[in-house]
Formats: sequence, C-alpha cells, structure tokens
Amino acid sequence: MALTKVEKRNRIKRRVRGKISGSAVLPRLSVFKSNKEIYAQLVDDKEGKTLVSASSRDKGVDAKGTKTEVSTAVGKAIAEKAKAAGIENIVFDRNGFVYHGRVKALADGAREAGLKF
Repeated sequence: MALTKVEKRNRIKRRVRGKISGSAVLPRLSVFKSNKEIYAQLVDDKEGKTLVSASSRDKGVDAKGTKTEVSTAVGKAIAEKAKAAGIENIVFDRNGFVYHGRVKALADGAREAGLKF
C-alpha cells in the first residue's frame, strides 16, 4: 500500500533528524508549514527547549502579500529575534518538507537578515 503524504514526510523527517541536532551554541531552525500559515523555531535539542520562535500569526510579522512573501518576512523575524538572543549560526531543519517555495523563502529571508547556515 502506498504511503500518504504525511507518512512520507515523517519518514524523511526521521531520516534527516538522525543526522542533525541542535544545541545552545548551534541551535536547529525547525520549519513547519500548514496550508495557511508557516512557523519557525530555534530549538536546543540537548535541553529540549525552544529558544526563539516566529510565525506568520505573530503581530510583528507583516502578513500581507503572497504566502511566499509572508514566509520571507517570517525568516527575517526569526533572524532578528535570534540576533537579539545572541545567536548567529544555526543548523537548518526543513522538517521533511521539500526545500522549495515557502521553505526556501523562509531560509532566504533568515540569511538576508544575518543568520548563517
């Protein structure tokens, strides 16, 4: 029987998460996208804590325009919050999503605002 879209994404997610991990020095930028919104958070996997988060639902994020433009704004917002917390270098976790479209736009927005990965 064929895998559903969610099962396929979870399989990819497990494979990727076996190779990358976040720490307080080098946190993991985890991305989740739904049909309407996009969320990003910097995670310290050793402590099991979220250090910084941003989403398209936040008041500080300009949620006007296409979903791709909103994703870029979320990337810039997470980068600004990370800089305020003293974080410059991260590991990117696409969370099983294809690195294309909104996920790529979020990563590009974070890079533009100064995060290194």
